[in-house]
Amino acid sequence: MLLPGAVRYLLGSPGATGFGSKSTAEEVTPELGGAGAVTAVITGATSGIGAETARVLAMRGARVVIPARNAKAAEEMRARIRQECPAADVLVLPLDLSSLASVRDFAGRFLALRLPLNLLINNAGKFSHGQLALSEDGVEMTFATNYLGHFLLTKLLLGRMEETAAATGVQGRIVNVSSSVHGWFAGDWADYLRLVTSRKIPYDATQAYAVSKLANVLHTRELAARLQEAGANVTVNCVHPGIVRTRLNRDREGVLTDLVFLLLSKLLKTIPQAAATTCYVAAHPRVAGVSGRYFADCNEALPSPAATNRHEAARLWQISEAMIDAQQHHHDLLLFPPAQTAGGRT
Repeated sequence: MLLPGAVRYLLGSPGATGFGSKSTAEEVTPELGGAGAVTAVITGATSGIGAETARVLAMRGARVVIPARNAKAAEEMRARIRQECPAADVLVLPLDLSSLASVRDFAGRFLALRLPLNLLINNAGKFSHGQLALSEDGVEMTFATNYLGHFLLTKLLLGRMEETAAATGVQGRIVNVSSSVHGWFAGDWADYLRLVTSRKIPYDATQAYAVSKLANVLHTRELAARLQEAGANVTVNCVHPGIVRTRLNRDREGVLTDLVFLLLSKLLKTIPQAAATTCYVAAHPRVAGVSGRYFADCNEALPSPAATNRHEAARLWQISEAMIDAQQHHHDLLLFPPAQTAGGRT
């Protein structure tokens, strides 16, 4: 028997917000129209969900900054947006999220432009299908790209977001794109990464991805608490975009295979549908003042119990600070120092 939530998802029934799993990014963002003063930095905006997010926000009048490792893909995305919206203001800057040095370089370039910053959408994601790979900083590549690079990027751009919000009175918003897969990991994430990085346990790409996405949710929780304590007019929320519909195997035979294909086609989302929750949380007036929450299908949802652990959120922050400080000062990277027991945030 299907649970009520599953039925609502399959039918696309709207939740409390009036939107649901079948809503598209364009449908949830009409209120952003005319927002010419809004500047959005969107990682992973050269394809997929990030590209649709960039297209829709640009269509609604926002200035869009596309950080990208592949300059050609970014310029092609810029051209596609400009073709649809000739007046769109789209900037391209180089960024490799797996490299902390590259993140610092991007932040320096962006801040030097003296642009305001209203929206930071940490969307880029990586899933490693092969064997263990380490970043140039000695960090497991999926964790480095999906989480640590975004942690540093947010840290470096947060001051500009706070300044913009104070000067304009318009609340800044940070959106961390996670996944329901974050709930697939059970255990000590720090110990797991330490053992994987030192090759003491086999590399499991799905587990590594789940850990990185759990870190996205924990980061959201801790950052929201810090922003509230600081009295900053900036919010941060986390989203699960859903599983995107891709090109499934059409060379299928038999009733059973046809049935599986039909069921999967109902469960998966189109890219415009998958980008809806990100755009809703980034732009809709209903989300004003909401911070530290987890969203799915354009409605608040519950993350896994591990993702709501305040101690683990603070611990992740401490370890992340140690990791980026080690790289900045060119010291040997101490991946996972003992957790500090002092009560609270640093």
